[in-house]
Amino acid sequence: MVNAKKSYSPLVALIITVLFIVSAVIVTPYIWMLFASFKTTNEIRQNPGAIVPIKWTLSGYITVITQSPFFYWLRNSAIITVSVTLIVLFTSTITGYVFAKYRFKGKNAMFWLILASMMVPSQITMIPNFLIINAIGLYNTLYALIVPSMVSAFGIFLCRQFCEDIPNSLCDAAIIDGAGDFRIFYQIIIPQLRPCIGALAIFTFLGVWNDYMGPLIMLAEVRNMTLPLALSFFSTQRSNDIGAVMAASSLIMIPVTIVFLCFQSQFIKGITMTGIK
Repeated sequence: MVNAKKSYSPLVALIITVLFIVSAVIVTPYIWMLFASFKTTNEIRQNPGAIVPIKWTLSGYITVITQSPFFYWLRNSAIITVSVTLIVLFTSTITGYVFAKYRFKGKNAMFWLILASMMVPSQITMIPNFLIINAIGLYNTLYALIVPSMVSAFGIFLCRQFCEDIPNSLCDAAIIDGAGDFRIFYQIIIPQLRPCIGALAIFTFLGVWNDYMGPLIMLAEVRNMTLPLALSFFSTQRSNDIGAVMAASSLIMIPVTIVFLCFQSQFIKGITMTGIK
């Protein structure tokens, strides 16, 4: 029995090498930031090119936790991000299902209108959003960031494309068995949309978690700030304490990393299936 050895062509080897170099360039700043969070400010300034600390210290993390309302900022970001992500997943899946499987007058016009809204730059809607939020009394509250983000045009488009590939025979069989609209949605459509939901959850979570302009416009008090806005505020207040700034930046990355690790398989599957389409 001959053992066939797996060989790579020069092109494949070149692609792998380029991807490795690009990945190293992207990851290196994050690695430096993580190790710098365990350094003192003097050590960072004396030898900024070194990655591994000479003397490990938690002074930066202690400063962030004890000398700033970090847990208030974390709570605000968590409430806003989780709320928006869950609401967007619900509104996107059910709206995408309706656009894909139901027939009603004006459906195509409404869908194209939703797609057109994706072409409008967010900077154009900032002032109208602010005026509306201020008029209904939600300014400087967490609702000011949750309410305008409850519906995602991109999420509706993505879910609609996935729902169109679900065979109509599944829904017809469920109707014959006596299933209603909501039972079909939860027991047939949602399980088929898991890759789409995983990808959309990551996109939405990252977008809301890293949002800076929204909190900057809608929030005024320090304790109501989200982490990206608070990091800018903290960096200004602690501009001479580089270790503490790096520690705050590292803490902000932890929830995002956890979410990606939890949903990465669904995310990759969703992107792959989108490519196949």
